[in-house]
Amino acid sequence: MSLRQIVAIALSLAVLALFIGLGIWQVQRLQWKEGVLAEISARIEAQPVALPATPGPIDDKYLPVEVTGEMRDLTLRVLVSTKQSGAGYRLISPLATDGGDVMIDRGFIRVDQKQPPVQTGPVTVVGNLHWPDDRSGATPDNDVDNNTWFARDIPQMAEILGTRPVLVIARQIDPPQAGVAPLPVTTEGIPNRHLEYAGTWFLLALTWSVMTLTLLWRKKRRHS
Repeated sequence: MSLRQIVAIALSLAVLALFIGLGIWQVQRLQWKEGVLAEISARIEAQPVALPATPGPIDDKYLPVEVTGEMRDLTLRVLVSTKQSGAGYRLISPLATDGGDVMIDRGFIRVDQKQPPVQTGPVTVVGNLHWPDDRSGATPDNDVDNNTWFARDIPQMAEILGTRPVLVIARQIDPPQAGVAPLPVTTEGIPNRHLEYAGTWFLLALTWSVMTLTLLWRKKRRHS
């Protein structure tokens, strides 16, 4: 066997080892991500507590809370799409509490549905604190004048509604807001594509192996 053949085989094995190693790494990442998602789910579904005095996006993200106050007759519409109902709006309204006004994501209506009025008066909201990251490089600016929002920009919404920069995604509102379906926090929107990535790397490893063996077989046949 020539030096050139030895180098070619060594490089082929190195590439194969790289593909397999990346596939194994993605499997490990999958196990890690599933653990993270399980922890988030447990936190989301825990017993609600009183709203902290100064909630923060790191320590209190997804924290289940119960807050009582008076819903004010203002609503921001955030464009969203769901698997079950298609395009629609999240309706976000201010809730006046003893500790200051906060924002409540009341839930979802379809885009062709007439916006129901806010049922003002005392309510109790059970939900989760959230600081959503809806904006990407392709997200348009919010159309504040026409009340069409493309991202839940917490500081901007709080300024318009005159509340603290605190958002509670409602799981349950008592009494219920007629015509509005709660759209609670879940882990569904958190990406977890590590299984797909692992499959891609293992498929590349298999393809590389077949190509290498085929090439070696052809060379052997040619010299036999």
